Amino acid sequence: MIDVKEYLKDKLAKGTVHFTLLDPDPAKLDVESAKVIAKRMQDAGTDAFMIGGSTGVTTENLGAIAVAVREATGLPTIYFPSDVHAISDEVDVMLFMSIVNSSNPKFITHYQAKAAPYIKMLNIPTIPMAYIVVEPGMTVGRVSEAKLIPRDDIEGAVGFALAAQMMGMQLVYLEAGSGADRPVPPEMIETVKMNIDVPLIVGGGIRTPEAAAAAREAGADIIVTGTFVEQCSDDTLLKAVVKAAKGI
Repeated sequence: MIDVKEYLKDKLAKGTVHFTLLDPDPAKLDVESAKVIAKRMQDAGTDAFMIGGSTGVTTENLGAIAVAVREATGLPTIYFPSDVHAISDEVDVMLFMSIVNSSNPKFITHYQAKAAPYIKMLNIPTIPMAYIVVEPGMTVGRVSEAKLIPRDDIEGAVGFALAAQMMGMQLVYLEAGSGADRPVPPEMIETVKMNIDVPLIVGGGIRTPEAAAAAREAGADIIVTGTFVEQCSDDTLLKAVVKAAKGI
């Protein structure tokens, strides 16, 4: 297993990092397709793979995709949690995530409390992360019952991010939602980043080099692309987006 915390520390010291998000739902991805996509994204320059989705994730398909990605690329596999019943020790690390602007306490601490003893038993490394869902929010906003942060409510986003850091979160994630027609506004990214000291992750709606560059220039430390990767058949465009995200 890769020590993802040290790996990320080294990568972040050199500049912005790119994550590829893969949804292990069998309706969207099988093992062989995961290997192909993972290799394409490794060739494009991605730094690690997040695995997870809002629906259809099980321990079995999560573990199978993690193994496939590791065999295809050797890059870190990071579990992006979806369901308290879907946990696998095949991943290198798990983002121990609280959806801090959910209106349902289950997504803030209750599911986490239920899963924690099992995660400890499996000895899965964790990184505590605050997940903040911004408009339009898409499926994750609906499933997590998030009280979406309006795109112009920069003060609200800063408040959640800063509170999360003060509570000990080691990562903050601003998420517009998979397949969003608009990414998180650069002004929001910039102001949140100015107010926190932990790495800032930005995802949702980033599907062009221009959008990736805008997020990086605004201060994102880690940029995530998922739906775009699933839908894009143009390797040149994939590489362009990853390079723009990393500033290379």
